[in-house]
Amino acid sequence: MRPGTTFRTALLLAIAGGLSSAQALTQEELVARIQAAGYTQVSDIKSTAEGITAKALKNGKAVTLVVDSSGQVKERN
Repeated sequence: MRPGTTFRTALLLAIAGGLSSAQALTQEELVARIQAAGYTQVSDIKSTAEGITAKALKNGKAVTLVVDSSGQVKERN
């Protein structure tokens, strides 16, 4: 299965599971939201129990992000 297909399938399952509409973002919308928060080179986007996770850079530092059910972008500690 292609990565984009996996992501879309995970989103559809999340929506079917009753998660907030904030998680019903397309991959492009999700990347745009993360970039608007000041991150670059967004990659490795996955749906997890805690939300959508991704890897990105901010100020040259590699970080792991979580986009929660309300659509907020947070760095994972």
